[in-house]
Amino acid sequence: MTQTPIAISLYEQDYLLWIEDTVNKLRSRNIEGLDFENLIEEIEDLGRSDKRELENRLVELLEHILKRNYVNMTDCYRGWVESIIKQRIGIRKLLKNSPSLKPYFSQVFDEAYTDALKIVRNGYPQFEFPDTWPFSCDIEAMLNVDFWEE
Repeated sequence: MTQTPIAISLYEQDYLLWIEDTVNKLRSRNIEGLDFENLIEEIEDLGRSDKRELENRLVELLEHILKRNYVNMTDCYRGWVESIIKQRIGIRKLLKNSPSLKPYFSQVFDEAYTDALKIVRNGYPQFEFPDTWPFSCDIEAMLNVDFWEE
């Protein structure tokens, strides 16, 4: 019995070539030749990627703010503050490029805090951390206020 070979799409064979081909087809308005299913999936993934990046940056921001406020290890302060600055810059840039992510920041804040709390409690079991976020969770405060100086 002869098996019929399964057709493998360009998307599955060579992702970069598929992107180049798709861009060329879009530029030439060749709608008939577009691989709509994979194009739709890729565009959806772009939005999910921005959301994941925001969540990851927020967890790390919260983690280092907690460490800076509650872990009495002065030799580490500089590194934690540097990380806080980097995450704030990254979040600002992300929100500048995708302002519609601002409401998402509030939606994922509590979950991000829970994740950050797990990380710091695991790494520093000898220190006490608050069960709930003790500071303003307003996006402007999170991106600008040095809570350890209050």
